[in-house]
Amino acid sequence: MTTITSTGGGYGGYYPQNGATGGSGGGGGGGSGTQGGAGNTPSTSPSQGNNGGNGILSGDRCGGGGGGAGAVGTNASTNTCGVGGAGTASSITGSSVTRAGGGGGGTNGTSTPNGGVGGSGGGGQGGDNNDTPSAQSGTVNTGSGGGGCGKSTPNSGAGGKGVIILSMADADYSGTTSGSPTVATGVSGKTVLTFTGTGSYTT
Repeated sequence: MTTITSTGGGYGGYYPQNGATGGSGGGGGGGSGTQGGAGNTPSTSPSQGNNGGNGILSGDRCGGGGGGAGAVGTNASTNTCGVGGAGTASSITGSSVTRAGGGGGGTNGTSTPNGGVGGSGGGGQGGDNNDTPSAQSGTVNTGSGGGGCGKSTPNSGAGGKGVIILSMADADYSGTTSGSPTVATGVSGKTVLTFTGTGSYTT
């Protein structure tokens, strides 16, 4: 067995902050020179994320997009907020599901109609000037980032709760679990355990 410790994602910056470092970096706040946080891709195996995008001061002070599991968040440009980085697709449950998208950057002005779009896999959209919508949270049980805050609402979207999925040959499944997992057998000859809360599996 290999122990893998997951690193939490970095929070997005709020002008004039930089985004924080994390499993995937947070997007920079809407301000000149505000940088996205670094993901820890170079130092971990398997990769846990990518860098966030930079914010921009000109126009509507748009924030950069948060990094996703599969791609970096984009930099903001004049009146265009950063898009969250794409998540990563996996077929461990028997069908392809994309998870861990980055959150979109928020905007602080009137010329930008929308915050940045969240990355594929559940990233939340950033808030806009009128907070319609407000910053959106990441999709639950995907480990995705929440969108950056808009002009009037100081809160960003919450990050989506994560998930742990174990897959093993049907013949190897011990049947000994506790807590939260759902158990699916016969998935192409494998048993798949999906944990969305506290639980355990004993071999």
